[in-house]
Amino acid sequence: MERCDFVNDSLRLIQDTDGLTFGTDALLLAGYISTMGAYGCELGGGSGIISMLLLTRGKLSRALSLEVQESYAELIVKNAKLNGLSDRLTTVCADIREYKSKDEFDIVFSNPPYMKTGAGKENGELKKYVARHEVKGDITDFCKAAKRLLKYGGAFAAVYRPDRLCDLICAMRESSLEPKRITFVHADTESESSMVLIEAKLGGKSGMQLTRPLIIYKDKGHTEYTDDMKFIMENGAFPKGYKR
Repeated sequence: MERCDFVNDSLRLIQDTDGLTFGTDALLLAGYISTMGAYGCELGGGSGIISMLLLTRGKLSRALSLEVQESYAELIVKNAKLNGLSDRLTTVCADIREYKSKDEFDIVFSNPPYMKTGAGKENGELKKYVARHEVKGDITDFCKAAKRLLKYGGAFAAVYRPDRLCDLICAMRESSLEPKRITFVHADTESESSMVLIEAKLGGKSGMQLTRPLIIYKDKGHTEYTDDMKFIMENGAFPKGYKR
């Protein structure tokens, strides 16, 4: 059950309609990352969209995408080929808890599972359940993997749920990843934060920038983007004030 869509940056994206599809969280994480020409590693590649956005925007020169589910790993390979990125995007089907690399990366990034196993309603589709729940590693495992793969001073960027932020920050510090920048995302001015973007530095000193929140829509009916969101959609990057 696949479909092919045109998404941002004129990318064509084959998506598994029985699994997780391209959403705002992936788009915002790709925009939040501000490297140029870096060598990056994605933990949990899904369809490969975040890595591909970063490659087409020049934020990465090369990328390695780690994906534990074989069907999704194959999907990343197909999407890379479809968009002419096979020479710069390498895919490995591997468990992030076990994978080791001879290379050191400038940046590691992830849209990790945010639900604990046993939490919420178990989805009947196993692929979607594994993508959303910490079946193949919790946030501590993802942070440990980032530490293992990063060069000293490298960055780890993630999008996560605000209600799990304390778990994320604690896991980062346990892995010597010092949070340096945090942005809360709200659907509109009256809604609670629905996601949080965070960037940490391996071996960094304490000191963190809490940016102004990102509001996606001007109105409660969610019919018009804010100026900040329009900027992100048009430029593939966050406006001034959200960067260190």
